[in-house]
Amino acid sequence: MTVKTRFAPSPTGYLHVGGARTALYSWLFAQANQGDFVLRIEDTDLERSTQPAIDAIMDGMNWLNLSWNEGPYYQTKRFDRYKALIQQLLDEGKAYKCFCTSAELDAMREAQMQAGEAARYNGMWRDRSDHPTDKPFVIRFKNPLEGSVTFDDKIRGKIEIGNKELDDLIIQRSDGSPTYNFCVVVDDWDMGITHVIRGEDHINNTPRQINILNALGAPIPTYAHVSMILGDDGKKLSKRHGAVSVMQYRDDGFLPEALLNYLVRLGWSHGDQEVFSIKEMTALFKLEDINKAASAFNTEKLIWLNQHYLKSLPVERLKDELQWHLDDQQLNTTQGANLDQVIKAQADRVKTLKELVEISRYFFEDFTDFDANAAKKHLRPVAKTALQTVQAKLALLENWQADDIQAAINETATELEVGMGKVGMPLRVAVTGAGNSPSLDVTLNLIGREKTLERIDLAINFINKRENA
Repeated sequence: MTVKTRFAPSPTGYLHVGGARTALYSWLFAQANQGDFVLRIEDTDLERSTQPAIDAIMDGMNWLNLSWNEGPYYQTKRFDRYKALIQQLLDEGKAYKCFCTSAELDAMREAQMQAGEAARYNGMWRDRSDHPTDKPFVIRFKNPLEGSVTFDDKIRGKIEIGNKELDDLIIQRSDGSPTYNFCVVVDDWDMGITHVIRGEDHINNTPRQINILNALGAPIPTYAHVSMILGDDGKKLSKRHGAVSVMQYRDDGFLPEALLNYLVRLGWSHGDQEVFSIKEMTALFKLEDINKAASAFNTEKLIWLNQHYLKSLPVERLKDELQWHLDDQQLNTTQGANLDQVIKAQADRVKTLKELVEISRYFFEDFTDFDANAAKKHLRPVAKTALQTVQAKLALLENWQADDIQAAINETATELEVGMGKVGMPLRVAVTGAGNSPSLDVTLNLIGREKTLERIDLAINFINKRENA
């Protein structure tokens, strides 16, 4: 048997982290078993489904590099298939038309609740043939009245639900459109899905879907229901906990490798290992190792992982992801320092790619103003001699290399009989405009001789104006 899994989001919003984790687990299980992964867009909710939401799902899947072998399939393009099978169930007496009005259904539920019973459809049209010809109707599946549905959930173990707890599900609305639970069943059957990995909120749908599969004579897939993700306050993850959209994490400067690594560990584990490459995830992933308890989202842990990947991924890989942030912050890197070298110098000093761009602007662009606090502290009249001396030594260097640059800085401190900070900090503010940068030898080497000397001039002029003010 070829393993075949699917990710089947509804395009009513962005791809959230819970959906992304489900997609990852489904993708990993297919990969681990040399199987296929299907992307299916469940767009039967015509009022809420939108093209921007479809685009957002695709963007998220592509950014995470969760590639699919089949699809994307769209349920709205398969209505003829659903209607044919609904008619088949009608013809076989396994479904029926229900002419109940909304008022009748409300009264039915009210009476049941007053009697202390579960509110559900009572099957009043189940065996009737006195069908009116001028009233709208829905079509309901004739759920078995006796027995129970049992399935072995690969995460939660054996689950059994009595058929008496299930009512006759609507499979076609009064406007003729098929409903979610029926479309899912037909799709999983037609697409040969062997393993359905989805959120625990679908557990109650599973016995209904199994009964419909049985009525159609279709094979029953293996089910695995993943627990929800909670915020660090123990409540269901939502916008109040920060970014929940996958692409928001991209916008905030996280790497897909970091987010995938974080999501896989949000409910799955392999010993005490925390860092997993995609190759390792694929080799080690098993459904049985997923924890049935809910997982709490921890942004600090995600940031830690992001820092790990910023330090460990090849520069070329970081450049691929950095380009979006360069464009977003409108930083042109075609002039100025070598981008590869800037990434090497800055990657272990930041938490995100967004931050890397923010603190690297001075490598590629000139500035006319210094950070007010840094200038007040370090560009004082007492610093002018140190700047003039180090500038003269830097101007005479035959080779603009880190070792020679550092030697010039050291010689200045020795000659003036001052600590390194009295030379280094004014120089750092002079060439970067602020008080933070990689080591000065690396920073100046990347900025270049001409720009370094120009910026020291700018700082000396700033000090002169300060003296004369």
